[in-house]
Amino acid sequence: MINLSPTILEIEKRAALAVVRLSDPEDALPLTEALLKGGVSAIEITLSTPNTFEVIHKVSTSFGKDVLTGVGSVTNINQAKQAIDSGAEYVVCPVFKPEIISFTKKSGIPTIPGCFTPTEIQTAYEAGAEVIKVFPADSLGMKFFKGVKAPLPHLNLIPTGGVSLTNAGEWIKHGAFAVGVGSSLMDKKAIEEKNFSKLTENAKILMDSIHQAKN
Repeated sequence: MINLSPTILEIEKRAALAVVRLSDPEDALPLTEALLKGGVSAIEITLSTPNTFEVIHKVSTSFGKDVLTGVGSVTNINQAKQAIDSGAEYVVCPVFKPEIISFTKKSGIPTIPGCFTPTEIQTAYEAGAEVIKVFPADSLGMKFFKGVKAPLPHLNLIPTGGVSLTNAGEWIKHGAFAVGVGSSLMDKKAIEEKNFSKLTENAKILMDSIHQAKN
């Protein structure tokens, strides 16, 4: 069994990864602050955000250890390198690419690859992935997690896609290591209107669901 790195243990502790896709990079700091107020303290800034690497640097330096800052939607080593150089503490990929896992490990940074089938998930684990993102999880459902972990209990799985503010706890009950939450948490209209307090409300609902499941 792979020993979990401090960063991955922090993800387990923080329980939720906010998948952040912004059209205006200036929203990054107030958005992160709003999520943090609501209890969400792990942020995955996707490459669809303009000036992604500058945003990662700003968030990581502004919030320090209070926020676990990562990068999402990574599909090649160059992207991973730029993100790590900018301060990313973990790398999330929509697909499984063993060369990215190998590269980031040399920097002491974990990669969370996206996988879909039990064979792909186990292969990613054998390639060194401490945690695997099941994506898109809504196509598989919660029962998939229990089904996979029954014969493969060593796997740590994070669902992304299909996780809502109120069902996050159910994913945890079905064996999720943590959850990745995008659109249900990141209210697009609220962000456009700079209504960041709405994101704080959403984050509180999300974390309440997770805490109830864990307790």
